[in-house]
Formats: sequence, structure tokens, C-alpha cells
Amino acid sequence: QVQLVESGGGLVQPGGSLRLSCAASGSIFSINAMGWYRQTPGNQRDLVATITRGGSPGYADSVKGRFTISRENANNTVYLQMNSLKPEDTAVYYCNADVRTAAWKSISRYWGQGTQVTVSS
Repeated sequence: QVQLVESGGGLVQPGGSLRLSCAASGSIFSINAMGWYRQTPGNQRDLVATITRGGSPGYADSVKGRFTISRENANNTVYLQMNSLKPEDTAVYYCNADVRTAAWKSISRYWGQGTQVTVSS
């Protein structure tokens, strides 16, 4: 129905940068907010950043000033630029999107499959 595919994860040294991408496809009428969460083993999935359809961002305190979220509505894509990465940023990163699949349907949240980010020397 709706698929979210993430890319851009990998291994990076402390202080380095990565850019994550997440493209939504399928039966999409409109997308409201999009966002990024992250999860480490044994812990809950935590919010990293969100962005409204109009482009207003919000960030977790732990990433403010280092991460930047952006989106391209024409391509149903959301990005996460991560700079000054720290070992504690190591996690599986998941994107999500609040999608309406038809004008008369309610909004549902969809998730990507996750991409691993490892920050280590």
C-alpha cells in the first residue's frame, strides 16, 4: 500500500557526517508530517526530528545544532543531515510518514525498515 525506503546509513568516525534519505511510494494522496526516530538494542524508539508538510522542523535536544531535517514534497522524500556525529548517535534510524491514501480516508503512520548508523573510530 505505502512503502518507505531508507538509505544512507553506515559506519562513520566521530565528528563525521552522514545523510539519510527516505522515499515514500505507493497509494499516497497526501503526506502530512514526516520524521526520523532511532532505536538501540533493549531501548524504545526515540524521536530524533520531525518536519511538517510546510517545512517546520522540530528536534530532540540531543541533536539540536548537529542534525538537520528537510523534505521534498514533490518526491515524497525526507532527509536527515547528521553532522558532528558522536558514538552515542549509534542506532538504527527509522523514518516515518503520516499518510492519507485517499481524500476521504484518515491519516495513518507508516514506517521504514530502518538503517543502521554506527559512529566509531
